[in-house]
Amino acid sequence: AQIMEYFPRLAQRLDQPAGTLSGGEQQMLAVGRGLMAQPSVLILDEPSLGLAPRVIREIFATLARLRSDEGLAILLVEQNVRAVFKIADHAYVMDRGRVLTEGGPTALLDDERVQQAYLGGGYVRVSVDPADEPEAAAPAKPESLPGPAR
Repeated sequence: AQIMEYFPRLAQRLDQPAGTLSGGEQQMLAVGRGLMAQPSVLILDEPSLGLAPRVIREIFATLARLRSDEGLAILLVEQNVRAVFKIADHAYVMDRGRVLTEGGPTALLDDERVQQAYLGGGYVRVSVDPADEPEAAAPAKPESLPGPAR
């Protein structure tokens, strides 16, 4: 498929300078630029950072489509656990620079260490059905992140 088919919002802005796009549109542009090289693995670092929940859902839905339509492997570094677990086959959960645990999303959601580190300490059930649209979570406040005091 053509890259613009995955990012119809960008197709409407072809004549607009990249620097004037919204943050979400710039993130879509960055993913599209990465796809131009026809990679076997797409590596993304915090694609939801600073984006509105609606845009996060759109980007993660597109990533899920790229996986299913193109068979593209995606290596994703992301703190938005709820969104990631909806599209991931396998995840590594890190805390303070070390791998805390790994596994499939369903097992990781039930892991108390994951709940403590990334889901606010309490049990939060998130559907991991890939047919569901990814759910956006508000970015964590720095003081609530695990690790040394900030």
